[in-house]
Amino acid sequence: MGWLRQSANKSRRSRVLRAGLFILLALLLLPYALVVLYRFVNPVSTLMVWRWLTLQRVERSYVPLAAISPFLPLTVIAAEDGRYCSHRGVDFQELRGIVEEAEDFEGLRGGSSITQQTVKNLFLWHGRSYVRKALELPLALWADLVLPKRRVLDIYLNIAEWGPSGQFGAEAAARQAFGKPARNLTAGEAAVLAAVLPNPARRNARQPTPTVRRLAGVYAARAAASPWLGDCIRPRRTP
Repeated sequence: MGWLRQSANKSRRSRVLRAGLFILLALLLLPYALVVLYRFVNPVSTLMVWRWLTLQRVERSYVPLAAISPFLPLTVIAAEDGRYCSHRGVDFQELRGIVEEAEDFEGLRGGSSITQQTVKNLFLWHGRSYVRKALELPLALWADLVLPKRRVLDIYLNIAEWGPSGQFGAEAAARQAFGKPARNLTAGEAAVLAAVLPNPARRNARQPTPTVRRLAGVYAARAAASPWLGDCIRPRRTP
């Protein structure tokens, strides 16, 4: 009868393994299904969910791109992803330059496109990780395939962490920093928010440091000189 018990145990382990693989596959594929859904549904980020679960403050009012000052999306593109309208979710030209500049893998700097940052904020975690990058790249390519550029930026500007105490999205950022809605941001204010965006834990748009002001000046000038950078996010005009 021992062989029967061994066979039953082996069968049980096989079922557990198959169930585990099925769950893992489902978790890997779920973000791809959600990206399609997010064409129509306004999402939240993993960091927002984590803050809710840990009873931390979250301030976010989702506003469509049409209700945000046009200075902000253009300046964010100019600051973070100048080829946003021309690449397909991943700026391989930028990545190639980063790899060539690095002396080794430890020296690799950032260079994520806006689409990569969007899927990271939606589904993944912060911090440098080869595993995260391996998950992020195909997700970014998929997001660019199924979502219009305007929608990707709309999501990004509404889920990005922007303030020192749980402010997420452009509306909360504008009200916290300047006491006004996002639709009324000036070019200079939009540039300050763009300068704060990479590190909202250390940079404060309400009290910008000289470094933040210097970066804001660079981004504002870049956006003013390159208005075509935002061609792909302008609403289509119906005849």
